[in-house]
Amino acid sequence: MLFQVGGQGTRPTFFEMAAAQQLPASLRAALTYSLGVFAIRRPFLHKILDYDDEFFALLMMVLESHSLRTTDASFAESLYGLRRRAANISTKKSTSIAESSEKSHELGLRKNQKILSVVFLVVLPYFKSKLQSIYNREMEARLQASLWGNDEPRLDEAGFLLDQGETSAQSVGRSSANSSSMTRFRKKISALVAFFYPWIHATNEGLSFAYQLLYLLDATGFYSPGLQALGIQVCRATGQELMDSSSKISRIRSRELERLHGPMWLKAVQRVLLKCMYTSLDYAQTGLIAAVFFFKMMEWWYQSAEQKMSAPTVYPTPPPPPPPKVAKNGVPLPQDQSLCPLCCQKRANPSVLTVSGFVFCYSCIFKSVSQHKKCPVTLIPASLDHIRRLFHDL
Repeated sequence: MLFQVGGQGTRPTFFEMAAAQQLPASLRAALTYSLGVFAIRRPFLHKILDYDDEFFALLMMVLESHSLRTTDASFAESLYGLRRRAANISTKKSTSIAESSEKSHELGLRKNQKILSVVFLVVLPYFKSKLQSIYNREMEARLQASLWGNDEPRLDEAGFLLDQGETSAQSVGRSSANSSSMTRFRKKISALVAFFYPWIHATNEGLSFAYQLLYLLDATGFYSPGLQALGIQVCRATGQELMDSSSKISRIRSRELERLHGPMWLKAVQRVLLKCMYTSLDYAQTGLIAAVFFFKMMEWWYQSAEQKMSAPTVYPTPPPPPPPKVAKNGVPLPQDQSLCPLCCQKRANPSVLTVSGFVFCYSCIFKSVSQHKKCPVTLIPASLDHIRRLFHDL
C-alpha cells in the first residue's frame, strides 16, 4: 500500500491536515509570548495571562464560529483552502472510500454539525487544558507531600523554613479552613482527575495516532475520531466554492443589515459596528499570522541586539614587544642563534633570562648573574629569580 502524500483529487494530504491541526497551538504560543512581552511594560496585561485559557478559548470561539458560518471550515482549515463536508457513510461493502468522498463534497454542513464542530474545536480543548492544569497541580502537591510529609510545605512567603511553633499555629488555622465541604469536594475532584486523566489522555492520543496512521495509509477518509463522530470529512475547496463562499458572505451580511430595527441614528450606529466587526473578522486570519510573524521578527531583532550589547568586546592581539637592544659594553650576540652568547658554544641546559629574553647555558648565566646582577647582553638589572629553564630550545 502506498503512502498518500500527494493528494487524490480534492482529498487533502496528511501534511495539510497535520499543519491545520497544529496551527491553533502555534498561534496560542505566539499570542502568549506577545502578551508576555507587552506585559513587561503594561502590567495590567498580566490579568489576561492569568486567564489565558479563557481568553484564547473566547478568541477561538469567535473565529471558529465565523469561519464555520461563512466557509464551512474551521479557522485553520480555511487558511489552507480546506472545507468540511457531511460524509455519506454507507454500509454496503461495494462502496469504496473514493466514491464516498466524492459524494460528500456535494453536501454542506448542517447547523447541528457546525455547533458540534465548535464544541470539538474550542470547548473540548478548553476542558482538556483545564484538566491538564488540575492534574499538574495535583501531581505537584503529591510531590511536595512526599518530600515534606502529610502536611503542607513548611515555608513562609519568602521561601524560608518556618519554626515548629509557627508551623503548628498555622496548621491549626488551616485545619479549620480545610474542614469546609467545598475544600473537601475540590480535593476529591483533584484526586479523581489525577487518577482518570492519564487514561483519558492516553486513550485520546492513541485513537488520534491510529486515525492519522490510517489516513496516511489511505485506509480511512477521517483524519481524527472527532470528525468521524460528527460524520464530517475534510476536502480541498475548488475555485467555484471559493467564489460561492464570498457571495454567500455578502448575502448573509446584507440580510443582517436589513434586519436592523430602531430609529435612524440607532441603525447608523449598528451599521457602523457591524461593518467594523465584519472588517476585523475578514482580516483576522491574515492579521493574526502577520502579527505573529511581526512579533517573531521583533524578538529576533531585539535578541540579536541584546547579544551584541552583552557580548564582551574583543580587542585585537597586541603585537609582540621589540627585542631589547644590545648594550655597547655588553656581550655581543653570535651570528648562530643556537650558540650561547657567553661561551659561544652549543647551549647546554638552555635557560632564558626573563628581563631580556636572551637564552644562555644555565651554568653560564647563573655565574654571570650571580657576579654582576645584570644581563650580560643588555646590562639590565637581573637576579637569579629571573632565570627560567627551557625544556624546548627551538
